[in-house]
Amino acid sequence: MGSERGETKTGGREASTGFIPGDYSLAVGMPETPAPKGWKWSKLTDLARLESGHTPSRKYPEYWDGGVCWVGIRDATANHGQTIYDTNQHASELGIKNSSARMLPMNTVCLSRTASVGYVIVMGKEMATSQDFVNWVCSDELDHQFLKYILLSENRSFLRFASGTTHQTIYFPEVKAFHICHPPLPDQKAIAHILGSLDDKIELNRRMNATLEGMAQALFKSWFVDFDPVIDNALAAGNPIPDELADRAEVRRQALANGTANREAAKPFPAAFQQTESMGWIPKGWEISKAENLVARHKVKQKFTKKNALDQGAVPIFDQGAGLLLGYSNEPGDQDSSKENPKFIFGDHTCITHLSTKPFSVGPNVIPLSAKKYAPYWTFYAIKDLQEFQEYRRHWMEFAIKQVLLPSLKLAEVFDGQIREFRAAMESNDEITKSLIKLRDTLLPKLISGELRLAEG
Repeated sequence: MGSERGETKTGGREASTGFIPGDYSLAVGMPETPAPKGWKWSKLTDLARLESGHTPSRKYPEYWDGGVCWVGIRDATANHGQTIYDTNQHASELGIKNSSARMLPMNTVCLSRTASVGYVIVMGKEMATSQDFVNWVCSDELDHQFLKYILLSENRSFLRFASGTTHQTIYFPEVKAFHICHPPLPDQKAIAHILGSLDDKIELNRRMNATLEGMAQALFKSWFVDFDPVIDNALAAGNPIPDELADRAEVRRQALANGTANREAAKPFPAAFQQTESMGWIPKGWEISKAENLVARHKVKQKFTKKNALDQGAVPIFDQGAGLLLGYSNEPGDQDSSKENPKFIFGDHTCITHLSTKPFSVGPNVIPLSAKKYAPYWTFYAIKDLQEFQEYRRHWMEFAIKQVLLPSLKLAEVFDGQIREFRAAMESNDEITKSLIKLRDTLLPKLISGELRLAEG
């Protein structure tokens, strides 16, 4: 945008004249403490154009499902600290035109200011946001990534800047009074590059694990949902294929013809199908059972609070939401059960989310489940897709009676062996990621505050 900062487009009340200190390089109002040598405190709106967002009316369907990326809270909570290129919801150009929302350029830095306060993302392309965000379009005096890292380092400060009884909100008078401490632009870029390189490595490991997880899910689907090895064996033996599997059988014929079918892997599988009343055609010799026969529930002894979730200790704490690691606790959540069977499946209120082979503690919204008879990795994927139910903590029986197709124990063990290779690689990536996160989190406040200075030249 050149050297022009642009005019702040939020309207509303003027900037606060009060002072609220941040932790490192952000404050409401101008701090009296001097900046590090070569750095200076500046009003953020002198370096970037402040923009707000808006939500097009939901009354008009034509305002939605268009081609405009519209950033909502879910986008921020799911992508904290990242650059995003797509959003959960899309508005139409007509919807943006008939609302107070504005199209903001690539590299706009967004901070959630209400409901879920303190989430930070960067726009990877032109987008609009809801009114839950304050957004900064940086001038050529402020590196957008450097601003992102300032906001990330000040996560604990935002609740000091916020007010409200029901929902904490950072109001615009405080936002307009934001001041940041910053070095010259070349140093901003150098600091952002160091931290960004670590984040890039962390993101690469995340993608690698997502790929490995996708491979594991695809293998389970191929073997135990689509029955590919059974179809391969039936075709090779000349046995009949049920009509409902005819389309899949044609795919497998082509795979067998071009040599891409794994005939060795198919050997332990049956070569014929049997018909059942409840699940139609299934591989011969397989059985139908209920989910309650596969897993055992475990009570949690560890008392959990958000306050102690960040205390460093012995074992990880998982809470609701994709097995989210919140921090560490000094005691495992269920020591007796951990000794009995360390292979645990974590279920929150609505879904099966995570599997751990190590001691852990859980939040109040998570139920530890352990495999009863079948191999733990097979059990995890077998019940992972039973997601039509809601809140099985309260309605366990709704989950318990779900039907599950059971192969032989031997086949489940074969699958387990395959997945253990994937999981070993994923755990290795996780350990590297933990080290990278620890290094980044150590460097972030030191670099962003000027405590750790970059070498000159």
